Amino acid sequence: MNIYAEQLRAVTRRHFLRRCQVGLGGMALSTLMGNSHAAAGPLTPKQPPFRPRAKQVIYLHMAGSPSQLDLFDYKPELVRRNGQPCPDEFFKNQRFAFIKGHPKLLGTPHQFVQRGQNGFWITELLPHLGEIVDELTLVQSMNTDQFNHAPAQLLLHTGSPRLGYPSLGAWVTYGLGTENQDLPGFIVLLSGGKQPSAGKNVWGSAFLPGIYQGVQCRSVGDPILFVSNPRGMNHDVRRQSLDTLADLNRMQADEFGDPETLTRIEQYELAFRMQTSVPGVMDITRESPATLAMYGAEPGKPLFANNCLLARRLVEQGVRFVQLYDYGWDHHGTIEKTDIVHGLRRKCRDVDQPIAALLSDLKQRGLLEETLVVWGGEFGRTSMNEERNGSKFLGRDHHPHAFTMFFAGGGMRPGVVHGATDELGYFPVEDKMTIRDLQATMLHLLGFDAKQLSYPFQGLDARLVGPNGEGEVRQAILA
Repeated sequence: MNIYAEQLRAVTRRHFLRRCQVGLGGMALSTLMGNSHAAAGPLTPKQPPFRPRAKQVIYLHMAGSPSQLDLFDYKPELVRRNGQPCPDEFFKNQRFAFIKGHPKLLGTPHQFVQRGQNGFWITELLPHLGEIVDELTLVQSMNTDQFNHAPAQLLLHTGSPRLGYPSLGAWVTYGLGTENQDLPGFIVLLSGGKQPSAGKNVWGSAFLPGIYQGVQCRSVGDPILFVSNPRGMNHDVRRQSLDTLADLNRMQADEFGDPETLTRIEQYELAFRMQTSVPGVMDITRESPATLAMYGAEPGKPLFANNCLLARRLVEQGVRFVQLYDYGWDHHGTIEKTDIVHGLRRKCRDVDQPIAALLSDLKQRGLLEETLVVWGGEFGRTSMNEERNGSKFLGRDHHPHAFTMFFAGGGMRPGVVHGATDELGYFPVEDKMTIRDLQATMLHLLGFDAKQLSYPFQGLDARLVGPNGEGEVRQAILA
């Protein structure tokens, strides 16, 4: 049996039209537009369905999850009752990652101060952020249904606690493209020595074309692995090699109709353009000494401060989505490094000045209004001391019911606190905001209805907010 001939017989007119990507209407449009349509790639800038408030996103994810009770959600009653047995309703029939027995309440050991025009309570550990707190939109009532790191990170960033779904950054670049065709539309920067618990899945593209996945850049050495020409190959030879590869890939695409083959061509071409564009934009030594000092940046080191400065440089160059992951916020209190007295102080010192500098820098350059900045972890921390194995260090377990995130720029209403928790900081009591609400609100600011932005997958219209289109836009926090 001739397998190839049998395959051709199985291709119906319906298959043919489907493989034409956009059908008869697209073919007619292509004829009318000539070659200009053919030149459009998957990352070409697109207009969203609605008027956007933000053009790009900088997402600062604190992997491990900061303690909201020691940073933003001040609870004097919890401090007053420090060391007392936890009320039964807060631990009976509740699931914890590590807490055993009957835990004791843990008030913050840090001082809180009121800052800004509205007298926001904020920890003494974040003095630089305290100076610009009026630029922030704080949501005190965030809620998730996951209490382990990897599933919670996946839910937050991909819309599902299971593997195999596109990340938020991939959805955004799929919907909007990017303004600089010589740089990836979605760039990822890491600090803290490790990647998030969920790994690279939190910036993957899953069933979306691979061109939309996040591209990880490094702070030390070549910004992107293998972007430089190998030994013995110059620019012209690389160009000829890519042209030959592109011809072979187009032949394969014409024969089998696999869209990932076309994606491969786009990725090769983007990598070629990045050889000249990436080194320049990733070189923070081109910044003035005053700017480096403002961020606390040190060129050549894998610092969160360097990544904040790079984030500003990247959005300035038209990158659509910049994701920063900073590892080390899992403060269980099993050792001094992970307690909320010493360990939390060190992590706050790493991020406080750079974040304040990033927001101030974006504002003075006229970029904050069109750039949505997001900060937070994957869940919160408990109102009780974990005391794992009798540890004498102070620490908090994973807590899905309530945590704090903050936002700035990009259409958010500055200087407001949205939502509230009970007097012990355990459950939301006002305006609970779910992960779906967060995702819907972010997409709304970028010009999308989260229930309409979809991609066909396994017979469903797959969405970031799930197949049922959950999540509501929180108008109260929008400008």
